Amino acid sequence: MEIYDITQELFSCRVFPGDVAPSFERTMETKRGDVCNLTVFRMCAHNGTHIDAPYHFIDGGKTVDQIDLSRMIGECTVVQHKGVLTSEDVQRIMLRGKDRILLKGNVVVSYEAAREFNHFGVLLVGNESQTVGPEDAPMQVHLELLSNEVVLLEGINLSNVPEGDYFLFAAPLNLGGADGAPCRAVLIRS
Repeated sequence: MEIYDITQELFSCRVFPGDVAPSFERTMETKRGDVCNLTVFRMCAHNGTHIDAPYHFIDGGKTVDQIDLSRMIGECTVVQHKGVLTSEDVQRIMLRGKDRILLKGNVVVSYEAAREFNHFGVLLVGNESQTVGPEDAPMQVHLELLSNEVVLLEGINLSNVPEGDYFLFAAPLNLGGADGAPCRAVLIRS
């Protein structure tokens, strides 16, 4: 069995422009005579490897704690691509028969591609960027996917993962009422 950790390390992760970078403070340390080491951290819910809940862009949309975990746990396929993903690209990808898609490479999901993913009923779209749509205008793609409750798994690291089929485990932290949450994303291939 092969296990691939596709999660960014949180405190050195890429940060979406304008988001607060994660930071931490040691409030207790054994080397100072404290009984234990204790860390307090501060971060945006969309730092590092994370999921977007519909509430991220849709008032009244599902929050992280309301998303069915089966959307983030199950069979998936990793597909290499470069540049803007078109509806024709999605049609080719969907021939693989999986409803969780991880996009490897420098990929921007176009609005047309998002609509095509919805046409096929995908459960999850993952990418290596900190946003699934264009960085300078992410709203339209997010609205299209999140309005159909497609989970967006952003900020994954697929650099050491070959294309192909895997079992994905990407459960987010259970942050009640949150619009997004960090997760530890892992791919398994037997």
